[in-house]
Amino acid sequence: MSLSCIQHPHEHLNVNLEHGVLTLAINRPQAKNAIYGELYLKIAQALDEADLDSNVRVVILRGTDTDFTAGNDMQDFMKYAAQKEQTPATQGPPFILLKAAARFSKPLIAAVRGVAIGIGVTLLLHCDLAYCDRTALFQIPFVSLGLSPEGAASKLLVEQAGYHKAAELLLTADKFNAETAFAANIINRIEDDVYAYAQHKAIQLSALPLASLKQSKALMKHNVQDIVKWIDHEAEIFMQRVGSPEMMEAVAAFMQKRKPDFSQFN
Repeated sequence: MSLSCIQHPHEHLNVNLEHGVLTLAINRPQAKNAIYGELYLKIAQALDEADLDSNVRVVILRGTDTDFTAGNDMQDFMKYAAQKEQTPATQGPPFILLKAAARFSKPLIAAVRGVAIGIGVTLLLHCDLAYCDRTALFQIPFVSLGLSPEGAASKLLVEQAGYHKAAELLLTADKFNAETAFAANIINRIEDDVYAYAQHKAIQLSALPLASLKQSKALMKHNVQDIVKWIDHEAEIFMQRVGSPEMMEAVAAFMQKRKPDFSQFN
């Protein structure tokens, strides 16, 4: 086995390979599976290695228990923000993961329970199949944090959901449920046992010719390099917003458990 994610497991990422299906399950339930720098890179590495490993035919991305991910770990994000000048914007750990997902050439399936916040939604836009159950609660909160979209969300969500629905989800930063995610084409189906259903679909796909699956995906995602360039473009803008007065007000309000006041900013 050449997958280092199996040979060298990570405490917050459960990895299992069975019948050609590699399951990557974020395992940080005490933080609702919030992701931090090292974990972003570990998931990205697992995807890159799986893409090259002939033993892997399909990948499932999910949480271990009741949540997909609450998005960026806030404390880790603030540390990263304080050191942002030391790393090019496009090389930030979240953007490395998003580009790995965008480039992944084999079927990529997401199974969502509980919260899918921020990058938890953005990742779904790069999956081929995405399923959730009725506990799923989604949010793209970047505007409410004084930030801007990431991961080519401004491009992909418009393409998948249409402009008006994308504007509603991106500009209001409201939370939304499984039915809204389905109507916006962010997910394919709502299933009672979403983990079992994703596993069933993955096994079904793993029995098909991998070369045909990869070629079909390549034809549908013929613009993958444009998507990667847009991820980098959004990353540059996103990191310009990091540390902005609006973001600092949003963070202060979060820490003080109050509503942010953006009225002082133009």
